[in-house]
Amino acid sequence: MISIDAFRADYLDLGVTPNLSRIAAEGARARWMTPSYPALTFPNHYTLVTGLRPDRHGIVHNTMSDPDIGGFKAADRNAVADGRWWGGEPIWVTAEKNGVRSASWAWPGSAASIGGVRPNRWKGFDDTVPPMQRMDDVIDWLDAPANVRPKLITVYLEQLDRAGHDHGPDSPQVRRTLGEIDSAIGHLYDGLAQRALLDRINLIIVSDHGMATVGPGRVIAVEDMVPEEDATVVSIGQSIGIAPKPGHESAAAKRLLGRHAHYECWRKEQLPERWRYGHHPRVPPIVCQMDEGWDALPRTDVARRSPRAARGSHGYDPVLSSMRAVFIARGPAFKAGAQLPAIDNVDVYPLLAHLLGLEPADNDGDIAPLLPALRDGEGH
Repeated sequence: MISIDAFRADYLDLGVTPNLSRIAAEGARARWMTPSYPALTFPNHYTLVTGLRPDRHGIVHNTMSDPDIGGFKAADRNAVADGRWWGGEPIWVTAEKNGVRSASWAWPGSAASIGGVRPNRWKGFDDTVPPMQRMDDVIDWLDAPANVRPKLITVYLEQLDRAGHDHGPDSPQVRRTLGEIDSAIGHLYDGLAQRALLDRINLIIVSDHGMATVGPGRVIAVEDMVPEEDATVVSIGQSIGIAPKPGHESAAAKRLLGRHAHYECWRKEQLPERWRYGHHPRVPPIVCQMDEGWDALPRTDVARRSPRAARGSHGYDPVLSSMRAVFIARGPAFKAGAQLPAIDNVDVYPLLAHLLGLEPADNDGDIAPLLPALRDGEGH
């Protein structure tokens, strides 16, 4: 399974990804895949491999806090490698516990020992390694002798997300990066074909979320949302987590709760039910959701932004078309040309367990929406 971070569902129809289009035509494609709230990288990557909503697996944001552990930031290698953050049971743990070898190229969560288990082979995140080299690493894993060859491989590609953030989803840079990633996946496709593995391996390509355009000047300073003396801002960006300071709860609530220009705030227990979010203790007491196309950042970051340049962001309401993720799959388990309606990303984990012949751990997903894409509803 390969994740292309921030691959918006409609990118597949731009005509710049011939290899991905070929894989979709030879296998199955969903109209789109709806991410879980919040539509951010770490929460949704971990949802894809656990089948649990972020509110259940505990990776509730890319930036969060836990009184017993400390602070978590996606860029903090030490925090990311701390197994205490990662709840639930990712598919590689399910596999390893059942004697099925797994490997991972920097999939979020794979650097940690979760329940005392990590993939048999894994590579840590390294953004200097291009997609083509990562595909060569996958081919090397598959070239290993049968007794050590992984049966499950997860691969993470972050380059498109960076291009989208820096230049916006409709930029030439995004199209160029799409082409580079497509070429790398085409290289993997050819490598599988040369080894007579193309029809023996199920290849699943997903993303965690899409990307929306943030126009020039569409950013507010988090310091303007609530005074520093009243609350601590735990997370920034699009889903803003705020913890009122002791004795300042009423002042913070009065300042924040309700509708504002460009965002809305709720107490965690009163968030929209469809987000299925707000019960985990790591979710701060007040959550503010930015409107599509707006960011909330520290004033110093706002000052560094060009007032004339558009960029991209995600983390908005998962039902928005700009947040739609991609799901395509081909291989012995999948019907050629199968078209699925929109699916939910929690349903990927039970599919993976089914394909591996494993009993899934507790999860929020349902394989039923994906069964029409499987040959005779089977496909181990």
